[in-house]
Amino acid sequence: MRGSLIIIAFFIVGAALGFFGLIPSVIIESHLSKYALCALMFCVGVSLGNDPKTLKSFKSLNSKLLLLPVMTIAGTLIGTAVVSLFLSHRSPADCMAVGSGFAYYSLSSIVITAKKGAELGTIALISNIIREITALLCAPFLVKYFGKLAPISVGGATSMDTTLPIITKTSGKEFAVIAIFHGFVVDLSVLILVPLFCSF
Repeated sequence: MRGSLIIIAFFIVGAALGFFGLIPSVIIESHLSKYALCALMFCVGVSLGNDPKTLKSFKSLNSKLLLLPVMTIAGTLIGTAVVSLFLSHRSPADCMAVGSGFAYYSLSSIVITAKKGAELGTIALISNIIREITALLCAPFLVKYFGKLAPISVGGATSMDTTLPIITKTSGKEFAVIAIFHGFVVDLSVLILVPLFCSF
């Protein structure tokens, strides 16, 4: 949760600096966010390729559990599409772009801001932070009422990193591998789905 609070703090400071005109126009006009996004994508690739043990551990997965990330992605997209029916000022594609962040707020909010504007990017940031915090705070409740796979699905892309400790604590250590696999697949889907829905 500390990481989420740090991200929020940086966002608030950045918003305040922009609001009061304390950021030099040279920085704003230099497309710095595009370069930051490229650097972030590079870091994602390095982190995924730097841990061969994670890739090897996938071989021990139950074949039925391989469907969990697919169901997480499908459920989130269906849910956001339904929500869009009640938001007349937002298209289904906008809502699905926000949902496609799957709690990966640092990447999805930057992409959405660059392609759809700061307002939707801010919504994506807050929405995805709430998803991560929900997984962190409500994991015991989710396990009790919805089963041991629920915290993994709610955690989205974070099930392989920030929410992994609470997942293994509440669901059991035997769910660590599926949580990592789930996070890995959902993580990759963010790179595809967010730009895809932003293109509409």
